[in-house]
Amino acid sequence: MAHPRMFDEDDPVLARLREITLALPDAAEKVSHGIPAFYTTKVFAYYGGSVKVGDGYERHSASVLVLADPVERQALLDAPHGYLPMYLGVSGWVGLDLAAETDWTEVAELVETSYRLTAGVRRVRRLDQDR
Repeated sequence: MAHPRMFDEDDPVLARLREITLALPDAAEKVSHGIPAFYTTKVFAYYGGSVKVGDGYERHSASVLVLADPVERQALLDAPHGYLPMYLGVSGWVGLDLAAETDWTEVAELVETSYRLTAGVRRVRRLDQDR
């Protein structure tokens, strides 16, 4: 049974995240478990996440999930907009709520870090050459 879509295709926050993610070498988008996932051979970002609350969960629809640099991970989780996402949090991923006052430069840096951790040496070299 397919997961229902849990995002609005016309969401301006998702549009901004797409600009950042799809500008990276060989990046593509697919829908995974009802939310947009950005990947090369491995996923490096998701749009939307959830937090376990009691026996249920709380959705963070307008958020990005990234694989964090281990050195920065705790600071991101301690930030007011950071959270530990269900399922992926135990593997080093963090969630960041994307509110109106979002620092898109920070988001782009975190997405790039996640990309670098998942994309492989050849793609990272291309990214560095393009800069």
